[in-house]
Amino acid sequence: MKKTVSLLFLCWFLLASAYGHEGQLPPAAPITYILSMPKPQTHYAEVEMRLVASDAVTNVKKNGYVDVKMPVWTPGSYLIREYAKNVEGFRALVNGKPVKADKIRKNTWRIFTNQEAITIQYQVYANELSVRTSHVDADHGYFNGASIFLFVDGLRSQPHRVVVNPYTDWKKVSTGLPAVPGQANTFEAPDFDVLVDSPIEVGNQKTFRFTAAGVPHTVAMFGETTYDEQKVAADLKKVCETATSVFGEQPCKDYTFIVHHTPTGGGGLEHLNSTTLQVTRNAYSRPESYQGFLSLAAHEYFHLWNVKRLRPRALGPFDYENENYTTQLWVAEGITSFYQDYILRRAGLIAPDAFLKITASEITRIENQPGNRVQSVAESSQDAWIKYYRPNENSVNSIISYYDKGAVLGGLLNLAILSATNGQRNLDDLMKSLYEEYYKKQKRGFTDEEFEQAASRVAGRNMSDFFRKYVFSTDPIDYNAFFAPVGLRLDDVSTTKNAVFLGATTRVVDGRHFVTSVRRDSPAWNDGINVGDELVSLNGTKPGPDLNSALGSFKPGDAVSIQVSRNGLPRTLSVKLATNPLVNFQLVPVANPTAGQKALYAKWLHTGDQ
Repeated sequence: MKKTVSLLFLCWFLLASAYGHEGQLPPAAPITYILSMPKPQTHYAEVEMRLVASDAVTNVKKNGYVDVKMPVWTPGSYLIREYAKNVEGFRALVNGKPVKADKIRKNTWRIFTNQEAITIQYQVYANELSVRTSHVDADHGYFNGASIFLFVDGLRSQPHRVVVNPYTDWKKVSTGLPAVPGQANTFEAPDFDVLVDSPIEVGNQKTFRFTAAGVPHTVAMFGETTYDEQKVAADLKKVCETATSVFGEQPCKDYTFIVHHTPTGGGGLEHLNSTTLQVTRNAYSRPESYQGFLSLAAHEYFHLWNVKRLRPRALGPFDYENENYTTQLWVAEGITSFYQDYILRRAGLIAPDAFLKITASEITRIENQPGNRVQSVAESSQDAWIKYYRPNENSVNSIISYYDKGAVLGGLLNLAILSATNGQRNLDDLMKSLYEEYYKKQKRGFTDEEFEQAASRVAGRNMSDFFRKYVFSTDPIDYNAFFAPVGLRLDDVSTTKNAVFLGATTRVVDGRHFVTSVRRDSPAWNDGINVGDELVSLNGTKPGPDLNSALGSFKPGDAVSIQVSRNGLPRTLSVKLATNPLVNFQLVPVANPTAGQKALYAKWLHTGDQ
């Protein structure tokens, strides 16, 4: 088959801006990996890493040894994952004979030799099927570079070659890496960063192709599922071309979607000219789930520009051994989350009413989370490494998602620019201006200050209050100030405003209620119910399967005697119930919208009624 790997050197000129390398690839690569999977049912991949004699290799061995390392995290997923824990059987050879190699740190092996050609052999246990990790089983092999390939610090900027040896009857290799002409299943990256950024799918996956914005796209589908190939291709084409229209150019010469179908799904991860999506097996069978698939595809595809090229300054060049901190994940992920559904609307894949429901639902979600009043979205970005990816029973009270709130802020920033310029500019203009200035011209990432300055410049007015209040602090948002110019009002249409509220969430096991979370400042919080408590009775009556039904016999303000079992011991608490504080927002038209509001609404939602 024709590999999805024709990323030509013309595109590499653009990649050099993001990763700091220049020029064409030499005929041979100083580092070559041979990736094999002879017994896939054991979940092991076998890797042979060859350092060939070259000036580059010689220069890193000044002390009579060379250190090889395994990354500890994957760009795009901000958590230290300790990939070295899966490495086994490490050994180094020179001229076919073992040489001394010591593990000196959790992810570093030191090889003692003065020779210029070294062969390193190791195995990687790969049994976690996610978009961030590697997975090998009897059906396929999926390899994320950070979790499978060792690197040498002094050689990271050198070309890296990969030779894939598929299992016996596996026929296809799908990847965004460029193929080495005339050499089967052999691929080459201009540096380690691009290698890490190019996952590899090996097996008998089904593939199909389409062209969008003049660029060939390949879709590799792994796992049992049923779909209409022509429809999926046509809809993905719309997604890709709409996303491209934001920035005015497609920066690559080809693109690869790797799609895994699993029982539960699992999200996506962006790469330089590819993505991996993990969706449910029935993702194409119902309108709601199919829309979710397209939304996920739009999100990861928009990352081609936002974060893979246009990026916060802290996100590149990468440090693969430590956290890479930034306060701007709300831009990288949150604004991308806004665009994922905005793209569907603009592509005609969802109706205006559907987009309004999505927007109101996103606002409802963050406003119902107590952590929204505790953690700013900038702090959420900074703390992703220790909080977002490591949630606990108190997370709802202490954090806010930079995806969710970032999406809301991206939408509000779009409306603010649209309103300030009377429909002449919007968030597209801000993103494109940043792309042109920092990715293409200055060839670096942007800072918080530079993003804010660009927003003010595009809007034609000072936007500092927006950032001070909503990005760097937790001030309540005046939503209607943003929606009024397009003739909309945000209403709370909750039907449970008079319902009784306890503030404890429970999990029912064999008819017993165990508390899994307690909402900040709720009756349960204030009167001492703890996570882990078993709710035994309310005023002496055992709650049935539905706790809300049990609470239905009370009214707000009632003091209820709740018996709990805590650590196996009985305890009785007096809890004063409250009124349900949760909201359910809906965007509704204002009465008698003006001509200006109607015109701005049409520009905002691309209805064609301008």
